[in-house]
Amino acid sequence: MYLYLKALHVIFVITWFAGLFYIVRLFVYQLENQKKENEIAKRAVADQLKLMSKRLWMIITWPSMILAASFAIGLLVLNPAILNQPWFHVKLVFVIALIGYHLYCHKIYKNLQKENYKYSPKFMRLFNEGPTLVLFSVIFLVMLRDTLNWAFGVFGFLGLAVLLMLGFKTYQRFRNRKH
Repeated sequence: MYLYLKALHVIFVITWFAGLFYIVRLFVYQLENQKKENEIAKRAVADQLKLMSKRLWMIITWPSMILAASFAIGLLVLNPAILNQPWFHVKLVFVIALIGYHLYCHKIYKNLQKENYKYSPKFMRLFNEGPTLVLFSVIFLVMLRDTLNWAFGVFGFLGLAVLLMLGFKTYQRFRNRKH
């Protein structure tokens, strides 16, 4: 039973992350669409992006988060000893951060559904990197567990954050040259 729950947990974690990655891209497109001058085209695209966001968020992302958490709780019920392992405490911190990110995405989603465009596309592109940091951290944490050198892990996490920021800046320069 444990391995079935673990497989289902991993499947829904993957679909949850897919939803988180894509929803913010849709937010970027919604915000960029507001710069269009043709009002008819702008309205049509805005309506389509709102519909896509609603379906992704309500049909895939929210259920995936709930199912991933439910299967995780099932795993803990079957193996409560894992709660005593230090690596798992760190993982829980990342999971709580990811849930916070999810809830903040929900706030943004609701604002954009009401056409309250108070965010910039640049902010959204940067914001989209949050789950990437969590994903890398949790995968390495789970795979390496107690063999993880905590100092190396912290520097690796910070290094990844720096690389993502450099990539973001490079993309911005490239994009600004094209326009």
